Amino acid sequence: MKTLIAAYSGVLRGERGGAAGPRPPSSWGGTGSSILSALQDLFSITWLNRSKVEKQLQVISVLQWVLSFLVLGVACSAILMYTFCTDCWLIAVLYFTWLAFDWNTPKKGGRRSQWVRNWAVWRYFRDYFPIQLVKTHNLLTTRNYIFGYHPHGIMGLGAFCNFSTEATEVSKKFPGIRPYLATLAGNFRMPVLREYLMSGGICPVNRDTIDYLLSKNGSGNAIIIVVGGAAESLSSMPGKNAVTLRNRKGFVKLALRHGADLVPTYSFGENEVYKQVIFEEGSWGRWVQKKFQKYIGFAPCIFHGRGLFSSDTWGLVPYSKPITTVVGEPITIPKLEHPTQQDIDLYHAMYMEALVKLFDKHKTKFGLPETEVLEVN
Repeated sequence: MKTLIAAYSGVLRGERGGAAGPRPPSSWGGTGSSILSALQDLFSITWLNRSKVEKQLQVISVLQWVLSFLVLGVACSAILMYTFCTDCWLIAVLYFTWLAFDWNTPKKGGRRSQWVRNWAVWRYFRDYFPIQLVKTHNLLTTRNYIFGYHPHGIMGLGAFCNFSTEATEVSKKFPGIRPYLATLAGNFRMPVLREYLMSGGICPVNRDTIDYLLSKNGSGNAIIIVVGGAAESLSSMPGKNAVTLRNRKGFVKLALRHGADLVPTYSFGENEVYKQVIFEEGSWGRWVQKKFQKYIGFAPCIFHGRGLFSSDTWGLVPYSKPITTVVGEPITIPKLEHPTQQDIDLYHAMYMEALVKLFDKHKTKFGLPETEVLEVN
């Protein structure tokens, strides 16, 4: 900027000519070069650097989802309750009236919006980490599927980006398949947040919803269940590849009752994006977490990522680490209206074996050593 001012001053001096009179035309080229150089300096300053602007947009896109996940439901509930006490109380009354009529919509798959799923903000979200979806096998549109997603991580960011948006082109990679990411039913009791979630194709992870999607919604449905749930999130930490699966068999029973094929899915890097305070078994912290998990459905975690403006500070923005979600080969499941425990155990064992094989086959491609072992708890 100083160069630009100096060049402009030189032009003014040249016009006035000083004691020696007007400057000759041959000297004007130097002034033009100075102005051109000054403009180049101006457009190279930090706040106009395109790559840095894009990086900040990526950070903001991720932060808006994190804040939506953590506080949008509570904040909107508080705002609507406050609205009851103002002159705008009719707005709150109308919303809650409509909410009562619309209460069961999430249980029927919600209201998916391709417009929302294709927002540009999700592409910035994808590129921040970056997040990648890897397809290993085709899926038949004449079948229904249950994807077991592992690991949970702190927020399941890979699951959201890959299956609730079109940022990684899930609909193009699996044409004719409609993905439904299943999450806590309590989220759909929160005003406004429920609309936001449903627009991305997110649904409650309960039996009624899954039964409806697998029996009354035609074929080509893929329900993504983060099998480890809250319990798995408590052990999420960088450098650890562990899943809570050995005693999680409910999703296998649902698959058998509806004849929905099981698809093991592993997300490399999901545990790397946040650091967490891990409470030991038997500690007061773990006791509190388990009580929350038992009575409310989620376990509060003490975690941190990077700051909004600097990766050297702590904040809620996740660390920029690659997340690669690999969708494995579907396991064909027969339809048994009343599966026995022996049936459930058989296909559960097949699923665990397939997940471990998927992990071992792809681990070295995504930065893990050949000696790395998937811990199945």
